[in-house]
Amino acid sequence: MPESNQFDRKRQRLFLFLCCLFLTNALIAEIVGSKIFSVETLLGLSPAQIPIGGQKLDFNMTAGVINWPIVFVTSDIINEYFGRRGVRRISYLTAGFIVYMFGVIYIATVLPPADFWMNVNASDEAGNAFNINEAFARIFRQGMGIMVGSITAFLLGQLLDITVFTWLRRLTGGKYIWLRATGSTMFSQLVDSFLVIGIAFYVFGDWSLQQVFSVSTVNYVYKGSVAILLTPLLYIAHYIIDGYLGKENAARMIREAERSI
Repeated sequence: MPESNQFDRKRQRLFLFLCCLFLTNALIAEIVGSKIFSVETLLGLSPAQIPIGGQKLDFNMTAGVINWPIVFVTSDIINEYFGRRGVRRISYLTAGFIVYMFGVIYIATVLPPADFWMNVNASDEAGNAFNINEAFARIFRQGMGIMVGSITAFLLGQLLDITVFTWLRRLTGGKYIWLRATGSTMFSQLVDSFLVIGIAFYVFGDWSLQQVFSVSTVNYVYKGSVAILLTPLLYIAHYIIDGYLGKENAARMIREAERSI
C-alpha cells in the first residue's frame, strides 16, 4: 500500500476515534446531567456553607461533570490536529444528536406504561409506594430544560473555545499547548457553566438565583481545576498520536491546522 494512502487511512481513523470519543461523552453528560450530587456527602463531610456575596455556597455539582472534562480535552486535540473546521464539524453534529436524543427520550416518557411494569415496581426498597412511570418521566423531562440550556451553552462554549484556542495558537506561534488548551477551556467554560445551569434550572425549572449561582460556581471551579490537572494528558495524547501517525506526518497535520485558522 502506498505510504500516502496508509497515512490517509490513519488520519481518517484518528478523526473518527476522536469524534466518537467527543460525541459519546457529550451525550452521556447530557443524560446524567439532571442529577445534582453533593460533593461533601460523597467525601463524608458536612455542608461547606461558605459565605460568598451574602449567599451560602455548598459544593453541589451536576453529574455531567464526570464526562465534560473528556469532551474538553478531546476538543482541544481535534483542534490541534484538524483545525477549527474539524471542531466545528463535530460540535454541530453533536448538537444535532443531542436534540435527536432528547426527542426520542421525550417520546419514551409519554408512552403508556405496561401494567406489569408498574406492578413489579410498585414499591421502593424500603417498601414505600412508588410510581416508576412518574419517576421516569420526571427525571427525563427535567432534561428538556437541560437540553435547551445545554445546546445553547454547548455551541456558544465550543465556538468561544475554538476562537480563544486559535487566537492563543497564533499569539504563541504554535508553542505552549498547555496555555492554549487550558486558557480556551477556562474562558469558554465560564460562560458554559453559568448559562446551562441558568437556562435549565432557573428559566425552565424552579431554582432560585442563589442555587444557580452556587451550583454554577462549583461546576466552574471543578472544570477549571480538572482542565489544569488534565494538562499532562494532552502531552501524552500528543506522544501517542505522533507515534501512530509518524512525527513528520503529525507535524504536517498541525501546520495544516494552523493554516486553516
